[in-house]
Amino acid sequence: MKPTLIVLAAGMGSRYGGLKQVDGLGPNGETIIDYSVYDAIRAGFGKVIFVIRRSIEDEFMKIFAKRFDREINIGVAFQELDMLPENFTCPPGREKPWGTAHAVWVTRNMVNEPFAVINADDFYGFDTFTTLAKELSSSMLKPGQYFMVGFRLNKTLSEQGSVSRGACDVDNNAFLKAIVEHTQIQRVGDKIYNMYDSGNQIELDGNMLVSMNFWGFTQDFFNLTETMLKEFLCGIPDPKKSEIYIPTVVNRAIQDGLATCKVLSTTSEWFGVTYPGDKTMVVDKLKELVRNGVYPSPLWKNQVAN
Repeated sequence: MKPTLIVLAAGMGSRYGGLKQVDGLGPNGETIIDYSVYDAIRAGFGKVIFVIRRSIEDEFMKIFAKRFDREINIGVAFQELDMLPENFTCPPGREKPWGTAHAVWVTRNMVNEPFAVINADDFYGFDTFTTLAKELSSSMLKPGQYFMVGFRLNKTLSEQGSVSRGACDVDNNAFLKAIVEHTQIQRVGDKIYNMYDSGNQIELDGNMLVSMNFWGFTQDFFNLTETMLKEFLCGIPDPKKSEIYIPTVVNRAIQDGLATCKVLSTTSEWFGVTYPGDKTMVVDKLKELVRNGVYPSPLWKNQVAN
């Protein structure tokens, strides 16, 4: 059975200043989503589900509704504030989405096979998709066998400002022990620090593995997420801003002995758009990949070249 790819495209893109999910960055206006879908299908994924908000549906569908080749199985799930487990309601004044774990949970009725989860605005590369597809397609795969493809911290920074990254604590057998979130990482000279609101800072190892939200799960992840989502909603720290993230669910699953998470390596280079100033770098890298014959241009048969 071919695994499914879930693409998280509902984020507001506050630091970028717009809908970076639909920003044309490739030589013929391709988005990063285009390259992710192209690589995923080549790697062996059988279906792609986009998680978006209804408020961006028209703009999103205008670009992607007829973009992909007809044989690609595409679905759309909506992440809205009122989409919560039974007997829970959205707190008054809430505007911020509920987080990445909730975004995955809203697809639960559309997925009946192992699945991967990625960000819409991150370029991961073909080898990354191939590596995870191989694991998720294994006939030996059992519930609770999760995966994450890790990248080196010093290869995931932005020259435009701070970034958030999940630092991976990995054992000698490449299994994840825990993820620690650092929310204000930036390079200062030849060193990398996580800055705190208090003014304190801690130096980080540039070679450490970090999560770029490239996950692989078995279907039991949905039930586990729903359980944690209910707990979160019962004791939510800040009803207007608090979110529940994928690493939070994974950490809990590992600690409770409900799952393992193998950290996989890749030969692909990651890059992405966090800030408007990152766009030029991404455009240049995509041009280079096309020049080197890694991707055709235009990418899709249904796409009209500029």
